[in-house]
Amino acid sequence: MNPSNQRSNTFQLVMGTGAFALCFAVFGSVSAMMPVLKKQFHLAPVQVSIAVAIPVLLGSLGRIPLGLLADRFGGRRVFAWTMALSVGAALLMGKVNSYQQLLIFGFLTGIALASFAVGVAFVSAWYPAQRQGFALGIYGAGNVGQSLAAFGAPLLFLRLGLRNTFWSFAVLLALWLVVFLFLAEDAPRSGPPKTLAGMLRPLGDRMSWALSFFYFLTFGGFVAMSIYLPMFLTEIFKLTPQDAGMRTAGFVLLATAMRPVGGWLADRIGGLVVLKWIFPAVTITAMCLTSESMMLFTIGALGTAAAIGLGNGAVFKLVPEYFPQSVGAVTGLVGAAGGLGGFFPPLVLGVIRQQTGSFIPGFALLSLFSICCFVLAKLVAGRWFQKTLRTAG
Repeated sequence: MNPSNQRSNTFQLVMGTGAFALCFAVFGSVSAMMPVLKKQFHLAPVQVSIAVAIPVLLGSLGRIPLGLLADRFGGRRVFAWTMALSVGAALLMGKVNSYQQLLIFGFLTGIALASFAVGVAFVSAWYPAQRQGFALGIYGAGNVGQSLAAFGAPLLFLRLGLRNTFWSFAVLLALWLVVFLFLAEDAPRSGPPKTLAGMLRPLGDRMSWALSFFYFLTFGGFVAMSIYLPMFLTEIFKLTPQDAGMRTAGFVLLATAMRPVGGWLADRIGGLVVLKWIFPAVTITAMCLTSESMMLFTIGALGTAAAIGLGNGAVFKLVPEYFPQSVGAVTGLVGAAGGLGGFFPPLVLGVIRQQTGSFIPGFALLSLFSICCFVLAKLVAGRWFQKTLRTAG
């Protein structure tokens, strides 16, 4: 690769990562402000769970059509429209004055989370296969937008109030949209765009569903913890929203920092090898989360953040490795599974909390699910599974 091409690749990676980070900040601002919204609207635990989970629903299911559209029309155009819609959703969140509006406008902010699938197709097209793991790990580090929201939103609220907090994130994303429109470019394409049938075909492949199962845990765990951690910390340990926001930001930053490391390791030793190490680690760290000791809970949270961050990077090394011609479509499916992994746990935790007064059974379920992922990873890496993949291909 000559230096000029490498500079172009790097610049487009920056464009995509910045767009995803600010979209994620818009999405994350809803959960970051949930302790405030809970008091304002006098919400029960299940109502809070629904409110923090509902944006993830659109953010999950929306990844499939957005991934397909990115494969068909190019990431630049689809990313621009996604950012524009996310700006509109953030503006609406600033006008929330009832629980019903919180659900509706919060649901619309899910489009910002769905932007992930567009960016993977946009970025991966700029890089050769041997560098896609690291590049997509860097792109996935746009998760830091959640940290920006978790840390920044409570501080902005103290100075600007609820409406202007959400509008501040809208303005930041709108500014990046303008920059993106002027400077972002799609990678050169070889051959005509694929038909809809051609784009949908890989979604029936068993490997695409195995990757979806893995991402349900790794990214789903990241989303569920990052959106619910402020509630854990304020309810269990009686922290202020500002303190809880800073600790949540630390969780997000660690998980985000480990994602490129996971991609880099996957480039060198294989994504499945990385996954077979991280799933047992999550099993152990999730059990630490069942403790009501602040020290053990912190160890569990940070350990989980590191492990699932590595796992996220490894999974998205495997997507272009197994599906080089259908990255957007498969990313949509896998990303949707990851998003749903962030949708259901908050609902389950809310019900468990309301019925038992404890979050402990929910964390035990996370540990159990991680064991299941480890067993599947061993099966996927086995000779029989790999042989059937080659035969199907």
